[in-house]
Amino acid sequence: MKKFVTLFILFIAFLFTFSSCDVSDDTTSNYQFQLVAIDSVEVPQYFVLGETKQIKVYYKRPSTCHFYDGFYYEKNANIRTVAVQMAVFDEPNCEILEEEVATATFNFYVSNPDSYIFKFYQGEDATGQNIFAEYEIPVIQ
Repeated sequence: MKKFVTLFILFIAFLFTFSSCDVSDDTTSNYQFQLVAIDSVEVPQYFVLGETKQIKVYYKRPSTCHFYDGFYYEKNANIRTVAVQMAVFDEPNCEILEEEVATATFNFYVSNPDSYIFKFYQGEDATGQNIFAEYEIPVIQ
């Protein structure tokens, strides 16, 4: 009788385990990543070698389905390309936001004595070419 009760409990546990999981249940949201234009930036007039400086960017959140997801950051010698990356959820009830300005910051450690060139993504022109605001920031020691 004890074996029968043990087998019965294992059988019930097995049923609950596999009946509670439905792999066809797709409740996850679909989303994609998008780069958005940076409207303006606050950069220092100069860097000091070995110090860390905070750089602040301002951008517009396009809709209620756009959520800040960090920075796109590309490093090539002393050139830094920066854009705001957003997760965009595929939802039917997104509202367009006309003027919602948001800010984001990142810390930049100055490790090279040469000037840095920052290129901040500002969208695309009429022909689909990327536009950048460029700042050359000298380094002092």
